[in-house]
Amino acid sequence: MTKKIKVLIGDDSREFGIAAADVLRGMGFFCLTRPKDGGVLFDAVKDESPDVAIVDLSMPNLDAIELMKKLGRAGIKKPVFIVTSPCDNAFAQRQVMQAGAAYYLIRPFDPKILGDRINGLLGYDFLEDSSAALPAARELSLDVVVTEMIHQLGVPAHIKGYHYLRSAILHCIDDSEMLECVTKLLYPTVAEEFQTTPSRVERAIRHAIEIAWDRGDIETLNSYFGFTVNTGKGKPTNSEFIALIADRIKLRYKEAVKA
Repeated sequence: MTKKIKVLIGDDSREFGIAAADVLRGMGFFCLTRPKDGGVLFDAVKDESPDVAIVDLSMPNLDAIELMKKLGRAGIKKPVFIVTSPCDNAFAQRQVMQAGAAYYLIRPFDPKILGDRINGLLGYDFLEDSSAALPAARELSLDVVVTEMIHQLGVPAHIKGYHYLRSAILHCIDDSEMLECVTKLLYPTVAEEFQTTPSRVERAIRHAIEIAWDRGDIETLNSYFGFTVNTGKGKPTNSEFIALIADRIKLRYKEAVKA
């Protein structure tokens, strides 16, 4: 049995807030909607103590950054913040993350992506500590590790390459032979999953890696790809990127299971 994650959505419009709440409830979340107003949401966080808050970057009275700062000054550590915005602004994204947000999503997006993201951030924390829950916890934690790792590397979740890359890494963790046949096996497998073509999968993953190198944190990239970044070789190939992440996650996952 699991405890429901309580989600506060800072938007009560039918176009987004109510529609997103309906989808998230269908995924098992407990959802509340409130008007898109920083002052109202400050009070809602204090009164309702949600686990996650979905707020817009720009709001009346308090924008998302000021809202997070004010809650921090008040000593309120919850909730985890996911900030949305209608534009892809790297500077704004850095400010949002520095202010304490866990994630930055570009609108419009499928609310199911939002649900997956919330599960990735918090889902495993709500699993009961029992032998029956352990297999599910392990399965989810692997998915969470993959999601967190590519997010840390600077790949934004709203682009297709993010989802293709995530799927490719998971496939390679399950079957190492995929890495030996990237063009003939891995790309077609991911393409079939997303009902697209292998060439589009390859191009989208390439684009995702390019964005990570253009916008990602250089220290994080160095910690993963130091020999590649610091030499004249440049960005890793798709295969190199997927192989390194898959190997790193497999090692971490095996150590966690042994523990």
